[in-house]
Amino acid sequence: MIQVENRVEVLREYAVSIRRQLHQIPEPGTEEHKTTELILKELRQLGIQAEVGVGGTGVIGYLPGEPGAETVAFRADIDALSVEEQTGMPYCSTHPGYMHACGHDGHTAILLGTAKLFSEHRQLIKKNLLFIFQPAEEGPGGAEPIVKSGVLERYGVKSIFGLHIYPEVQEGLVGCRPGAMMAQTGEFDIRIKGRSCHGAMPHKGQDAIVAAASLALAMQSVVSRNIDPMEPAVVTVGRMVCGERRNVLAGEAVLEGTMRAFNEETYSRIRGRIIKLMQSVAEAYECGLEYEIRDMYPAVCNNEGLYALLEKAAGKENLELIKPQTISEDFSYYQKQVPGLFFMLGSRNAELGHVHSLHNNKFNFNEEILLYGIQLFYNLYKACL
Repeated sequence: MIQVENRVEVLREYAVSIRRQLHQIPEPGTEEHKTTELILKELRQLGIQAEVGVGGTGVIGYLPGEPGAETVAFRADIDALSVEEQTGMPYCSTHPGYMHACGHDGHTAILLGTAKLFSEHRQLIKKNLLFIFQPAEEGPGGAEPIVKSGVLERYGVKSIFGLHIYPEVQEGLVGCRPGAMMAQTGEFDIRIKGRSCHGAMPHKGQDAIVAAASLALAMQSVVSRNIDPMEPAVVTVGRMVCGERRNVLAGEAVLEGTMRAFNEETYSRIRGRIIKLMQSVAEAYECGLEYEIRDMYPAVCNNEGLYALLEKAAGKENLELIKPQTISEDFSYYQKQVPGLFFMLGSRNAELGHVHSLHNNKFNFNEEILLYGIQLFYNLYKACL
């Protein structure tokens, strides 16, 4: 456990208290005002230099090390989801329609616990420590604004670490892999404009439903026929809206979906093929076309040298080499600037009923893992020295 005398129980109680306070005040991205206020108050009570308003509603904490030292950064995301909580816990959300259903309350509690540990034992600090409390991971994305603000350069960050509580990995284990671990993602909105007419006289119109259906089916060939089968990728049309009545040709159809890949070249090829298919289908069915493609988060790609430090910090026996995950994370923006490592803190515990997936309205975890997260951050920092 934590290699500091008589601090284990204090840190556990502190982290659990912070987590429960945060769990009751979930706030959406860019609106984390109460959350920010709590974090700022805690950092100042710990005597840690704090900077607020970074990337919008983000908070930065800084502990200097020895003169001329480089900086090691740790990041936690602080936003919540628009989910109505159904855990029945006594510390449930007090904000109707919002819930910490992705563990960000735990991530923040772990980082504040880590800050508390080092602030009370400053003799341990050799390299500078930067604690990044980032807003809007769930959307619209808070990492990129923080990177663009110049924080990493200003504080001389040379490496960065982040974690995610994860119910797909057993409690007590850490899931990670070197290289690409989480997918690059993008979203597309497509509007096909036909011409409405009576369903009994279809030759007098252009059927947007037929065009949309053809496009949705054609897009299923993008991965299967245009992408190397050894390169993981996903194209999903998740929503299609069209039509008014059973006997009227649809004058308009809307398709919404997502695309994911681990390789930038693969992602670019998928994007290009989707555009060509849209244009070809619109021309073939004599329909108009409007579309928007939003390139979202890059792929999370873990530095191999930092992965070796995680092996040391967690112990190889506690480290699970997970498969690449097609979920996404904006931690990748930090990794575009400095070597970074993102890993999964296992939370699955069937005995306690902690089996619900991320974003589920019953998602919860054993709060003992908060101390394990602090331990891992502490070990990683020590491994960097």
